Amino acid sequence: MAKGDTASRGQGGEVVERRLHPVTPLRRAWAPVAVLVGWAVHDPDQAQRQLTRLTTTHLLIGLAVLIPAAALYGFLTWWFTHYAVTDTELRIRTGLLFRRTAHIRLERIQAIDVTQPLLARVAGVAKLKLDVIGTGKKDELAFLGADEARALRAELLARAAGFAPETAHEVGEAPARQLLRVPPGVLAVSLLLTGATWGTLLAAAVVPTLLWLATHNLWTVLATALPLVGAAGASSAGRFVGEYDWTVAESPDGLRIDHGLLDRAHETVPPGRVQTVRLVEPLLWRRRRWVRVELDVAGSSNSVLLPVAPREIAESVVARVLPGVSVPPGPELTRPPRRAARCRPLWWRGHGLAVTDAVFAARYGLLRRSLALVPHAKVQSVRLTQGPWRRALRLADVHVDTGANKTVTARLRDADEAAELLRSQAERSRTGRRDAPPDRWMA
Repeated sequence: MAKGDTASRGQGGEVVERRLHPVTPLRRAWAPVAVLVGWAVHDPDQAQRQLTRLTTTHLLIGLAVLIPAAALYGFLTWWFTHYAVTDTELRIRTGLLFRRTAHIRLERIQAIDVTQPLLARVAGVAKLKLDVIGTGKKDELAFLGADEARALRAELLARAAGFAPETAHEVGEAPARQLLRVPPGVLAVSLLLTGATWGTLLAAAVVPTLLWLATHNLWTVLATALPLVGAAGASSAGRFVGEYDWTVAESPDGLRIDHGLLDRAHETVPPGRVQTVRLVEPLLWRRRRWVRVELDVAGSSNSVLLPVAPREIAESVVARVLPGVSVPPGPELTRPPRRAARCRPLWWRGHGLAVTDAVFAARYGLLRRSLALVPHAKVQSVRLTQGPWRRALRLADVHVDTGANKTVTARLRDADEAAELLRSQAERSRTGRRDAPPDRWMA
């Protein structure tokens, strides 16, 4: 079969099983080596003693055995891995000693992401990750040729949208219109204006210095400094590399997100599956009116829609993710009553609530504000909680649970207001689900 051909049936209508890209054994051959490295990390003293006993001849013999064994393992795991697309499902068969067959119903596919780690980009291959309703772990096909991966993704999405099997592979990838691209300079400045970056850098500088003055033990200082420096790098340089060249485009199959400096990722925010949208506003961003937009998507790991964007642009993108929903302005968010300061001094001012015809909006945080938006149609349950101290102050919290197993809470509300909100929100959720459009691809 030609590379990139995604036909699922051969002559006579039989299902055609296909293998992954021939470069895949090189990736899987590392498994035996990883076992040895894991053993060495788990028991470094024993590993060091064993290494000191080895002569050069023993090392060469070990390499002569290990390298062919790793290559054979990689080849066999590739040889016994197949996938096939039938009229109703995607089948993935894996396993060398213990066989596993995944039957993925096409109508339950809600997102398919294409990722290319750095070495995969060099080799011209890509990985397909599938988000399926009702599963917590993504199934994946790693690796396929880059063109074949895009063609297979387009075919699977067309099948999920209801196209006939004989025409699905001819539909191709849906056209996209770019909405936003985050400039690298803006991303870098936003990370420098994030309190977490400066907090970890300050801790990496101060804590090892204090330990050195107290103990004069170099190993203690290094054992503390290295994790702190790593955390500082992950919160700044790591995010910059991962969120570099962030692009959002609109297409019939949802919002497409492309990003990454070294490892490129092509993700899709599926329509109708977004449960919650959060607009995060760190303190140092407010003067520039920048926000970060995060998501809770049912059954998906996609969690960021925009790493940084002007508030007006971010709200326009949110309107595409949640049709008919507008972000309530700050003045429309009502604060808790003043007696809430007895429960949470000063910080009570960061809480706010607004309920519109389309959305339940709750804000929290004073230095790092976060405004959570939950469409009424996505609310699964509503709860009211009230501890002894809050009962005495006639305060209560209202919790809204969504289909992504997440909870948005309106805190420190007046008890009568909370009771009324509990009753009214249950009715809004019922009518919202009744009037909501169906969750379909390419609607």
